Amino acid sequence: MTAITTHVLDTARGKPAAGIAVTLSALTSPPDGWVELGRGRTDTDGRVANLVPASAPRAKTYRLRFDVGEHSAFYRVVEITFTPQDDRPHHVPLLLSPFGYSTYRGS
Repeated sequence: MTAITTHVLDTARGKPAAGIAVTLSALTSPPDGWVELGRGRTDTDGRVANLVPASAPRAKTYRLRFDVGEHSAFYRVVEITFTPQDDRPHHVPLLLSPFGYSTYRGS
C-alpha cells in the first residue's frame, strides 16, 4: 500500500495543532463503500504516528477526515479525498485557521 502521512498546522497560532482526531479511509468496490484503514490523534507536532497499518489494502481513492471542531470557529469536520497518481509516499497536510483551511500534496 502507498504510505500516507499527514500533519495539521494551526496557521492562526503559528504552531502544530495537537489533539485532532484523524481517520483514514479507502474507497472500495460496492457494496462496502468507505472502509476505515486507521485512526489516531495528532501529537504535539501535529502528526499522527502509525496512521496506516502495513496490512491495509491498496485503493485508488482515499479520504482523510479531520475532526477540527475545537480548533476552528467555523468548521467542525474537514474531509480531504484524493487519488494517488503513483506508488510514492503521499503526504497530505492540512493548514487550518478559524475560518478557513487549505491542503496540498506535500513531500
